[in-house]
Amino acid sequence: MRGIRVIRSNLSRFVILARTHFGSTYINRIQYAKSINRTTISNPVNDFSLPFHYSYCSTSNFETTNAPTVSKLEEKDSSDSDDDSDIGNDDGDKEDIDVSDIKRSSRHDEGYVKDVKTLVNILREFGNKRSEMRSKIEQCGIIASSEVVVEVLSRVRNDWEAAFTFFLWAGDQPGYAHSTRDYHAMIYILGKMRKFDTAWALIDQMRGGRKGPSLVTKQTLLIMIRRYCAVHDVARAINTFYAYKKFKFDVGIEDFQSLLSALCRYKNVQDAEHLIFCNKNVFPYNAKSFNIILNGWCNIIVSPREAGRVWSEMSKRGIRHDVVSFSSMISCYSKTRNLHSVLKLFDLMKKMKIEPDRKVYNAVIHALAKGGLVKEAINLMKSMEEKGIPQNIITYNSLIKPLCKARKVEEAKEAFDEMLQRGLSPTIHTYHAFMHILSTGEEVFDLLEKMRKMGCEPTNDTYIMLIRKFSRWCQYDNVFKVWNEICENGIGPDCSAYVVLIHGLFLNGKLEEARKYYKEMKEKELVLDRKTDERLQDWLSSKPFAEPQMADSKDNQLLIGKHTRLISKKCDQERDFLRQPETRRVVRERGFSFWDQ
Repeated sequence: MRGIRVIRSNLSRFVILARTHFGSTYINRIQYAKSINRTTISNPVNDFSLPFHYSYCSTSNFETTNAPTVSKLEEKDSSDSDDDSDIGNDDGDKEDIDVSDIKRSSRHDEGYVKDVKTLVNILREFGNKRSEMRSKIEQCGIIASSEVVVEVLSRVRNDWEAAFTFFLWAGDQPGYAHSTRDYHAMIYILGKMRKFDTAWALIDQMRGGRKGPSLVTKQTLLIMIRRYCAVHDVARAINTFYAYKKFKFDVGIEDFQSLLSALCRYKNVQDAEHLIFCNKNVFPYNAKSFNIILNGWCNIIVSPREAGRVWSEMSKRGIRHDVVSFSSMISCYSKTRNLHSVLKLFDLMKKMKIEPDRKVYNAVIHALAKGGLVKEAINLMKSMEEKGIPQNIITYNSLIKPLCKARKVEEAKEAFDEMLQRGLSPTIHTYHAFMHILSTGEEVFDLLEKMRKMGCEPTNDTYIMLIRKFSRWCQYDNVFKVWNEICENGIGPDCSAYVVLIHGLFLNGKLEEARKYYKEMKEKELVLDRKTDERLQDWLSSKPFAEPQMADSKDNQLLIGKHTRLISKKCDQERDFLRQPETRRVVRERGFSFWDQ
């Protein structure tokens, strides 16, 4: 019996290691909806080629077969994970970099704010009634401008039909023509919602033809590349890169590196690495290209094994490791709690006379704080300042996050106060760190209020985290309070927000409410990956089975830390657990836990 337990333990360790080294998330390619635009276009990514190679050995191919999927419902709960997305990365913000194209305007004059608010209210009020929506917009008498268009699109970017209806209305206004910025904002929204045919139709409009000059830029195609990478359609991302020549753009190493960055950002790191080796004659090896791949394995996939392999490959190819290479590796070891390797690399940098930059210091500070060496982390911050490297918000987040996770709240607050004294404004990641450790609804809403007073508005990630938290606590009033805030104050719920809400409602027996929001999500044409959609449908079709179980388990409903499970009282009574063999395992079906037969 002891031998069986040892074997089980070893197998468990192997599984954990395997997931760490090889795990990555893919989502299925969805059949894209036909264009609803009045302009038709033959997709330019299919009829041009460059001296650019993609071998049949790649993990993706031009037939874009469906990749294996991992449901978002099976991913690690963000409220219990290490949110280290900005450690070793001075960009800090986890949101898609394409959002810069629909960044809100800095204008605050009364007329502008009123016009934007009026238009957004109309778009949200009329929902799927597109003809009535357009009629109401025309009646309000607002004059279209590029600033108003971009601001409105930024606020309704999770409802692509409303955004597109407004975009078409603005384009028809006398004396107004869409700017490149307007087009980029709309193309980004369409790409995010996987309406790629419609996005290409807009790009065709941007070309102008005989009417005027082309508005298409490299950034236009880069938005499409990133959107294809986001849905793991590597083949079409590469074909869009081919289209640079079709639009008469010169293609250089920087453009190739932008493609590599887009692939790595969305976990297509293996494909990006393959491209480097397939195209060494067209785009010669250099440190930046390899650093993009290294950063993908280090900070996106977070696989020390693959990162170490690329590190060695750089040496074999004669590519010298620079401060960016060290920054990526140190950040990777920091995230995986390998303090020994962090310090070893930090010392190696000194021996090689490579001066650490701020990203390196941030990663080392994070590793020290995570390892419980808070004093050493603070001393390193002082040393960093003495060498003329100013501390930034990422530096303080690197210290605050591990302190909050270790429940050292007072020390975290001291670091927070010091950060404010230096004139640094907290980011959403700073507040998320404190939000993870709150234990009551009152504390949560107090912190939200303080965030707003500091000028830091909650994001959809904030709301999703709170919906999970309140669902675990069975505080349904607070769940819907947060949900209403998303709808009223935010940019509107996206696909992830709906999935988390439906998940929480189902696991707490609120089947009718779960069905209602699933139907609402479908009406908005928010696209789920196939596996998640099938899982939701299985859950929501289980009413005859689930409701009696809910009644039987009314008095013995267990809420277990990370996952909410309902254990049937009837199931407990029918089995004598002491007589069952140890090889039994618990399986989960329709939201309930059962002993495997």
